[in-house]
Formats: sequence, structure tokens, C-alpha cells
Amino acid sequence: MVEDELWQQADQQVERWREQGEDALAIWDSSEWEKPESLASEDLCAVRSSKAKRLTHIKPGYYNPPGRPIFVPGLHWLAVIMVSRSAQLDPPLLATMRWWSGRGAHASFKRDEEGKLLVERLLVWGRAVVHIFDQGFASAFWLGVLLAFGLRFVLRWRADYQLYDAQGNRRKAWRIAIGKRGWSERTIWDSRHARWVHASVLALPVTHPDHRDAPLWLVVCRSKGRTPWYLLTAEPITTDEDAWRVVFAYARRWQIELAWRFDKSELAFQSPRLWHWQERMKLLAMATLAYAFLLQLLAPCYEPLRCWLLRTFCHRTGWHLRLSSSSHSTACALPSVGCGSATHRALRPWADHAVGKVW
Repeated sequence: MVEDELWQQADQQVERWREQGEDALAIWDSSEWEKPESLASEDLCAVRSSKAKRLTHIKPGYYNPPGRPIFVPGLHWLAVIMVSRSAQLDPPLLATMRWWSGRGAHASFKRDEEGKLLVERLLVWGRAVVHIFDQGFASAFWLGVLLAFGLRFVLRWRADYQLYDAQGNRRKAWRIAIGKRGWSERTIWDSRHARWVHASVLALPVTHPDHRDAPLWLVVCRSKGRTPWYLLTAEPITTDEDAWRVVFAYARRWQIELAWRFDKSELAFQSPRLWHWQERMKLLAMATLAYAFLLQLLAPCYEPLRCWLLRTFCHRTGWHLRLSSSSHSTACALPSVGCGSATHRALRPWADHAVGKVW
């Protein structure tokens, strides 16, 4: 029921963008729902801990941490967020969040879950939506699915994965682009490091070894101090402007990284401690609906309400916080609004009752 409501809102938003002549971007990504101290909860599987990876980074002057990945109990997490090409047009819109396990009665597989989501929901949009994927989706199987359905996509390709170049030579992606100068250069904003960088773009015709009949373009974006982006797309690239459009579309993927950050920290998505699968999914669905509601409050028409709520109940001290323009930061500051206030005390019995029913 919650997922149906989110998809209905996403359909309406895609239609509005289509009427405005704006491309809708469907940003796909996966993460892990970690419960490192839980053992007896139903259908938990082994997931690679991103928190452990972050904490074991080598610190200057300290001993070397373990080199192997650390796995903990948890669930796999898949999400799709809708954005427009322009950051000023509309706030991000949550399309779906799903959790799945590799063990127990609800066991499944990564590509099965991604395929079901694509077939059940996203195919209805056809070519009205550009799908954005990170390196975790880079594979011959997933590329074949996208090509078979004729979808528009931007897929970040791994530098060590092989492709055929224009001369028919099979080489790794980084070798195809090595020694070739960029078509044009621009100063662009690096959202991850919050700084301006000087970047160049280059596009090369390629084909995949398993899909030789499908022409593809490898768009390479280089900048100082950053690993080059190798972006694979079936969109025709004839000018440097076409190549930059692919780069800027992939750059919008940072919105879903912010979603993971605030879902796991401010909204405490990993906090539920429930034994059984169905109860856990119900509570996570309620949290997903709350997060989608907070993102809707970022619409321009709600700016007076946001300012009043944050100023009255969640005063932000410090000039760097008052000037912050991060949409996800603003959205995730709103759950603390009203804590200890009359509104919060009035709503608390209802919230306790709702959670009690889920338990």
C-alpha cells in the first residue's frame, strides 16, 4: 500500500516533468541495512559493513587495520529516487525502497530483486525517464536487460571491464581512453568534496563483447585529484554538449548518497529491533513513508512553513548551518521539530499506538 502510493506520486511527477520538456532521472542504488549485534532475528543475512570499512581506514601514526572485508548480520537495501536534470526545478522524490535477504524463507538474489523492480514498476515510463546507475550495476547481464527493453540509461562502467573500441580491439575501458585528449573543458561543482574542479569530457564509440549489435558510447570525465568517470550510455553523442549532459545527469546521483546518509543517521532506519520479517517490513514501510513526506516539504510552496518550523522549534546556530543549502539536511532536520513541544506531546500517543500495532 505504501509502495503503491509512492509510485503514484512518482508517476504524477514524471508526467509534470514531461509536460515541461524536462527529463526525469531515476537514480538507482543499493546499500546495506546493518544489525551487527543481532543474531536471532528472522531471515538476517551476511552483508558487507560500510561502517566497519569507514572505521578501519588507515589513520596516520596508527596500526594498519584488517585488510579483509567485515561482514555483519543485516539485509540488502535497494532504492530509487526521482530527480530532474535541474537542481532548482523540484526536490528529490522517493519512488521506492525495498529490503531483501539472501537467507531464510524470504531468500532472493540481487539481480532478481533489481529485475523485478524494473519490470513491475519502471517499464511503464519507457523512454520518458533516464536511468542512472553506479558501478554496482555494471555487468553484461544488466546491460543486456536495459538494451533489450530499449531504455535510456547512464551506467558507470568499471575501468577494468573490457569493451570493443571503434577499431574492433577488445581492451579495458581505461586503455581505450588513454592518451586521448578531452573534447572540451569546464569548471564544475564537485558535490562530494564541496569544491569547484576543472574537468574535461571525451566520448568514444564502443560495443560490449556480449552485445556487439548494440552501439554504445563511453563518456569519460576527467578532473584533477579524482578517479575518472567511465559512463556507458546508448544515447547518441555527436557534440561535446551531448557528452556534458551525460556527465551532469550522472552527477545528480549524489542525491541518493545523501539519502543513505540521512536515512541511516538522522532518521535511524537501522534502529528497529523486531524478531519477525513481516513486522519489520511494516515498520520500515512506515519510516519510508515518513521520509517521503519530509522530502515533499522541500517543495518551493512549503518554504514559509519550513522556515517557520526550523526557526521556531529547531533553531540552527552558526553561520555555516544557517546558510546551508542541502535539501536533505533541511528535510532531516524536520523530524526533530516539535520535540518536547505541545504538538509532539499530542502526537506521541498516536505514534506509540501505531508502533505498538506493528510490534
